[in-house]
Parts: sequence; structure tokens; C-alpha cells
Amino acid sequence: MAQPSSEKTPSVYLYIPNIIGYFRIIINFIAFAVCYSNRVIFAILYFFSFFCDGLDGWFARKFNQASTFGAVLDMVTDRVSTACLLALLSQFYRPGLVFLMLLGLDITSHWFQMYSSFLSGKTSHKDVKDTGNWLLKLYYGHRPFMAFCCVASEVLYIILFLFADEKSTSLLNVCRGLLKQSPLIVFVFISTLVGWALKQVINVIQMKTAADACVVFDLKRGK
Repeated sequence: MAQPSSEKTPSVYLYIPNIIGYFRIIINFIAFAVCYSNRVIFAILYFFSFFCDGLDGWFARKFNQASTFGAVLDMVTDRVSTACLLALLSQFYRPGLVFLMLLGLDITSHWFQMYSSFLSGKTSHKDVKDTGNWLLKLYYGHRPFMAFCCVASEVLYIILFLFADEKSTSLLNVCRGLLKQSPLIVFVFISTLVGWALKQVINVIQMKTAADACVVFDLKRGK
């Protein structure tokens, strides 16, 4: 009879990237707790949590600790933190419906993608090799491009949060005001706007592609 290995395998819950994920949740709790009283601290904590999102992926690959639980934890943390920030922005800006629509698109797109990947028997929602859309392949196939789109979107939301006043603010007026700031701020604003726009286009494509995959699954099952 084979003897059990003397080496203890760490629990998936205690994988390094998952511990980073728990740390991100704590940071986000603190960030949103102070978001009204200290916006700068909020912005620093929120961005640091977002930075850790890339860090946990590196540790997962470095120590071969990728896990289904970690992938779900990572995505849920991303979606919830972004949703909370968009909900905040909807309170500061008019029309606030813009940010609520972005929130809905973000959650719907990723939920469809996760579920369609599950139906297809894939181990990751980032596996889009069989899709025919080049932009979706570029997004998931090239980390620098994905990083640019994701970082740009989050930084844009942080900028809008920092520049919002206590009263209801016109989104267009704030955007015009940002274009009158220093050249560095203008450059950052335009760069993030480009990355944000690409991210939203990709979200729509991802939602449609994933929805099509669900429909194909239904048709095959009905035969």
C-alpha cells in the first residue's frame, strides 16, 4: 500500500494569492468607510487594492497556486469594488444613470462570460481561443493590453471621484474642467478615457459572445 506523502499540501484557502485576496477585501472595506471623510485616502487605498489584483495573479503563477476558488474570489472582489465606486459616482454626478448602466454592463458581461465558460467545460473565463472576435482575443491574450484597459477604467473613476464636489455635478462640466488642467492631468485623463472606452466596447462584445455560447448550448441540448 502506498504511504501518504509526508509533505503537507496547504489548504486552498491559505494559498498566497488567496490571502492577498482577503487583504484586498479588508483594504476595500477601509477605503469605502472613509470615502466621504477623506477622498485622498480612499483613492490611495482603492488603487492599492487594485494593484494587488495584479500581484495575486503573479504569485499564483510563481508558486503554482492557481485555483478555481481564487479565480472566483478575484473576480467577485473586482466586480464588487468597481460596483461600489460606480454607485458612489452615481450619487455625485448627473446623469447618475450613466454610472448605474456601466455597473450593470460590467456585472452582466462578466457573469455571462463566467457561466458560458462553465457550460463549455473551460477552466478559465479568460479562455477565448474559440471566439471569432479579434478584440476579445487581444484583451485576454495580451496582458499589457488588458492591464491598460483595466487600469485606465479604474483610474478614470478615481479621477472623477476626486474632482466631484459635494453637490450634484454635471459630468460633462467636470470633463471639460479636467481638459483645462495642467498638461499632465489632461494627458492622464485622455489616456484613461481611451482605455475606459475600449474596456466598455470589450464588455459589450464579451456579453454578446457569451450570450451566443449559452444559446448554442441550449440548441444542442434541445436536439
